[in-house]
Amino acid sequence: MSLDPSYKELNRASRERIRSLVLRLTDDELLTPVGEHWTVAVALAHMAFWDRRVVYVLELAERDGKINPPALDIVINDLSLPLWKAIPPREAARLCMEAAEECDHRLETFDPKLLDEVYEYNKRWVVRALHRNEHLDEVDEALKG
Repeated sequence: MSLDPSYKELNRASRERIRSLVLRLTDDELLTPVGEHWTVAVALAHMAFWDRRVVYVLELAERDGKINPPALDIVINDLSLPLWKAIPPREAARLCMEAAEECDHRLETFDPKLLDEVYEYNKRWVVRALHRNEHLDEVDEALKG
């Protein structure tokens, strides 16, 4: 199955959504609670982490010539939460924008055959907008409240 190239536009749109949000957020808004344990800054740090993970998966696939993702458990979010909270909010925002840019660039320039394999293994690793928009929607909702 060939990957639908519309993932590039979806990822670009979510990356621009991150940029627009980050550029308008005040320092106080970065500390707005999102759910029980997160803040806006934590949500941004979380997205940065997972975009960087995708870049790592792509690097391993490129090196090995096939998809070879490292095993990570879902508890990584809970284990990482104290670290994400320790990141200064404005730095979390910067890291999120930077990671989205790097991830999208790598995806757009990646070997199409290998990218198909990555997509077949986990489409959220290619269509980053699926993950990003989920959290950006939560952030938007929290900022309204």
